[in-house]
Amino acid sequence: MTGKRGERARRRLSTGERREQLLSVGARLFSESPYDDVWIEQVAEIAGVSRGLLYHYFPTKRDFFAAVVERESGRMLRMTAAVPGVPVREQLGAGLDTFLGYVQEHAHGFRAFHRADAAGDQAVRRVYQQALAAQERQILQALAADPELGRSFEDRPELRVAVRGWLAFTTAVCLEWLRGAELTREQVRDLCARALLGAITP
Repeated sequence: MTGKRGERARRRLSTGERREQLLSVGARLFSESPYDDVWIEQVAEIAGVSRGLLYHYFPTKRDFFAAVVERESGRMLRMTAAVPGVPVREQLGAGLDTFLGYVQEHAHGFRAFHRADAAGDQAVRRVYQQALAAQERQILQALAADPELGRSFEDRPELRVAVRGWLAFTTAVCLEWLRGAELTREQVRDLCARALLGAITP
């Protein structure tokens, strides 16, 4: 009986499961400490694997951190994708609510993602900037496809700057919220929604 339980506990993880486990550990460590203060040995120790196995999945620390950032960026893009043909203002509240749910449930990953911008490694910062640019493109594409805003979109080049500024604002608000700011999720959602609508409304 005990042996069977032990066998189940020691079940070998699939390649995908092991990779996900390592990235989850990395997201936590990178969210708690600057990039330069995280050692790859810590990740291996917490995950209960050898350094050799970790390097099999991620040849360098830079590769590992880039994978953490890409994982979190992909999650955010999937969760906040706009519904084609529906005005942005009609789906903004629900989209932000979904996003804030992600921020709460994956606080480590969210903080790790945004810590990348402060990393001293230029290659790491490029990975972060590319991920942020993907978020910006997704929002701009939603605005361009908006049946209400789309017509005037091309005549307003300032929208790109406005969206970039709004992303920075929303990030700052969310990080402050995670640090314990006395705001409810609904208050954060409404604050961010008003900020975007104010920036894009002609």
